[in-house]
Amino acid sequence: MIISNCKKIVGGSGEGHALVTAQPINFLAMVDAKTGVITDSRHELYNKSLKGAVLVFPYAVGSSVGAYAIFSLREYGTAPSAVVCSKADITTASGCAIASIPVVDLPQDTPLSAIKQGAVAAVQADEGKIIVKV
Repeated sequence: MIISNCKKIVGGSGEGHALVTAQPINFLAMVDAKTGVITDSRHELYNKSLKGAVLVFPYAVGSSVGAYAIFSLREYGTAPSAVVCSKADITTASGCAIASIPVVDLPQDTPLSAIKQGAVAAVQADEGKIIVKV
């Protein structure tokens, strides 16, 4: 399946298993940068690692320091390979920009659930598309 007409937020490409959630993420308070693991037991991705995944989520919450938390993921080698948002926020966009992590927004009529949990997804931000291998 190919999802096209995605909006490029940060250019580049990345591939990995899709890690999908309908819940926002606070990168500063919910993610252990050294491991890339979601540490908030109330989050549906609790105990899952962002490392090498294509993170599919609506947007980030929390302070702007979350952008540096995203950069820390890159520095520790635990960052996602790409990010797909419903609507990227400034924290996600700026954090991924300084960490060189590609980011796209899904087309307005495409739900996050269009990408299935665990499917292999390739984000090609510069082309505005996501290739989901089923």
